[in-house]
Amino acid sequence: MAQPDSKKIFFENLSGAGKAIAVLTSGGDAQGMNAAVRAVVRMGLYVGAKVYFIHEGYQGMVDGGENIKEASWESVSSMLQVGGTVIGSARCKEFRTHEGRLKAAHNLVQHGITNLCVIGGDGSLTGANLFREEWSGLLTELVEQGLIEADAVQKYSALHIVGMVGSIDNDFCGTDMTIGTDSALHRIIEVVDAIMTTAQSHQRTFVLEVMGRHCGYLALVSALACGADWVLIPEMPPEDGWEDKMCQKLSATRSRGTRLNIIIVAEGAIDRHGKPITSSLVKDNRAGMKRLNIIIVAEGAIDQNNMPITTDYIKNLVVKCLGFDTRVTILGHVQRGGTPSAFDRILASRMGVEAVLALLETTANTPACVVSLCGNQSVRLPLMECVQMTQEVQKAMDEKRFEEAVRLRGRSFENNLKTYKLLAHRKPESELPVSNFNVAVLNVGAPAAGMNAAVRSAIRVGISEGHKMFAVSDGFEGFSKGQIKEIKWADVGGWTGQGGSLLGTKRTLPAKHIDKIAEQMQKHNINALLIVGGFEAFLSLLELLTARGKYDEFCVPMVMVPATVSNNVPGSDLSIGADTALNAITTTCDRIKQSASGTKRRVFIIETMGGYCGYLASVGGLAAGADAAYIYEEPFDIRDLQANVEHLTEKMKTSIQRGLVLRNENSNENYTTDFIYQLYSEEGKGVFDSRKNVLGHMQQGGAPSPFDRNFGTKISAKAMQWVTKKLVETFRHDEGRVFANGEDSCCLLGMRRRALVFQPVVQLKDQTDFVHRIPKEQWWLKLRPLMKILAKYKTSYDVSDSGQLEHVVRNRPKESDASVAM
Repeated sequence: MAQPDSKKIFFENLSGAGKAIAVLTSGGDAQGMNAAVRAVVRMGLYVGAKVYFIHEGYQGMVDGGENIKEASWESVSSMLQVGGTVIGSARCKEFRTHEGRLKAAHNLVQHGITNLCVIGGDGSLTGANLFREEWSGLLTELVEQGLIEADAVQKYSALHIVGMVGSIDNDFCGTDMTIGTDSALHRIIEVVDAIMTTAQSHQRTFVLEVMGRHCGYLALVSALACGADWVLIPEMPPEDGWEDKMCQKLSATRSRGTRLNIIIVAEGAIDRHGKPITSSLVKDNRAGMKRLNIIIVAEGAIDQNNMPITTDYIKNLVVKCLGFDTRVTILGHVQRGGTPSAFDRILASRMGVEAVLALLETTANTPACVVSLCGNQSVRLPLMECVQMTQEVQKAMDEKRFEEAVRLRGRSFENNLKTYKLLAHRKPESELPVSNFNVAVLNVGAPAAGMNAAVRSAIRVGISEGHKMFAVSDGFEGFSKGQIKEIKWADVGGWTGQGGSLLGTKRTLPAKHIDKIAEQMQKHNINALLIVGGFEAFLSLLELLTARGKYDEFCVPMVMVPATVSNNVPGSDLSIGADTALNAITTTCDRIKQSASGTKRRVFIIETMGGYCGYLASVGGLAAGADAAYIYEEPFDIRDLQANVEHLTEKMKTSIQRGLVLRNENSNENYTTDFIYQLYSEEGKGVFDSRKNVLGHMQQGGAPSPFDRNFGTKISAKAMQWVTKKLVETFRHDEGRVFANGEDSCCLLGMRRRALVFQPVVQLKDQTDFVHRIPKEQWWLKLRPLMKILAKYKTSYDVSDSGQLEHVVRNRPKESDASVAM
């Protein structure tokens, strides 16, 4: 329904004819690298370029021969869901020498390759930039040695480099997320969730060591995602006396009857004196705590004096001081393994396509760039600016300028740390501000994974700011019945990993019970509302805003945090719960496709949820490698269905054995899932057979993904801080009450491109299709052509957001802490 923009630029103007692109993976492997390789190969072939694999990274480039092979469309089939890198990765000492790079240049010239797409960390990308700078000199040397003809210097005069960062540590400045980070978080959270279930029976403390020798991102975000009691990271070593403080915290938590504590330690953690902190050290300390304590240690955690903090140290500390039965779990390379998450597949696919576009547009004077993610947008940044910023972080840590190191990591990292401290460490009652404000939190609409993390965050931030927090059960229906009770800090312990809605949620809108709700608002003296929910929550705010004309009780600050698997809330590009649903769809599609292994050619028709919103079908299709995705926003007819069948028939005549078609549940009232299944079955006779599957409510269930846990936690914390600010602004001292009736006191907090933005709901009405319950414009529609291109359809791809080389910004605007919620 979003109409084509007259300013659109289509990549048909860019041709890869006559160009040769090579793709390699270097350094450590990361889940999602294969998706990036697949996207580079298919996009490169799509625009008419020759594309080559360089196996075994720079070592393969130096060795040449069979390590450099031309890629075909079919050669990257069935690799989207595979972890690691199928073209191999190796660290190469020889490439660090001039002689090694000379050999590499010779091998590239032999294949006519002057465009390199490098997927790796900062070391790999720095090496690529040096190679580029030396290129002309290397060719001159090759001519002098008689290894290439003199005209080759002119023909292959410039080497063009585009990088993509593949690293589970998320340690590269300039991008919000690196390829592999989200999948690594999935592995960590899977382990933590498994430990929690077995530890419920024992009064145990768990210390977890995660990777991150020089970057604490995995430790910090996993601590946020599981509600860890303590986290130790390289960027912020603990202050002197941290051992006593940690043991006091663990003891106090256990004494309140909680059955779960977590400590997370980075791999190389040290204290401020440079003393190692290990998981075993924490174990030796114990005497009256939660039934379970889990401590997560980042691989590179240090103290303020750059001494490593190890898991053994922490274990011994806990056992010695508290006498707790303590266990250490070192995750190791489990974090690098497994299938990539939906987020990493989408990220890598987008980056791969963007990398090819960047290579097509590059000139001899264009600096080497890296394709990055900012908010939900792909951006291009000068490679060496990012590398230099990354090196500055390490320099700051080496010089014990830890606050500076945290700031240089970026606003996302800084906000993660602030949010963790706010939610994990409860202030004594004597230190809490006294606001005398009552704030109610409720869920409205269908359940979505991550709702509980959002509620927990709101409750704890509210308590930290001195408010009395109230939980409302069963949405506005429960509100009207008086199902309202005060909720304390400890009441929401362990909520981050719980799926569904622990408060209870219903689709009932407030207008039906407006009198009784106003009565309950007055009875409990509710001064502000925070609603976590989907489209019904948006409609509810509009109804409450209208009711202000009749009831002063609703003249209070009200804010909504979007939470729905459908991702159909106007005013926000992303909603809590959508990522978990995408992972459910992707995982199921992987299994369904695998079920056809070794059988005859088969096409699967999969129906997804979403109402009239095609987000799940479209983005899920991109993550699962679908051949087509039918949605309401992009009308289709019988001719389109026929073209899709014919396209699949042609593909099935090659080595490709399986097809995948997704259909949004309300994409068309006549072309139902059954109709499409029967059509494909009939028209595919003799070539392929068909199967159908309706995924249903499994998309709403399950434990929330790390993304949804952290998105819910951070966006809800920001919403509660806004509530506090509005309460102060709208409190009438002469009347002794809150009175807020302006449009800006009833807002939706949503992610827009690169920022988290508060938007008055009344201003969102014009942007909403109320009949079909979707926004009139949806950003993800721009991703649909990408899915079609990777499925070998001829289409137009809008590149109006591409092509602008930006610069690394040290301090982004205050609101731009969205960082895709991670």
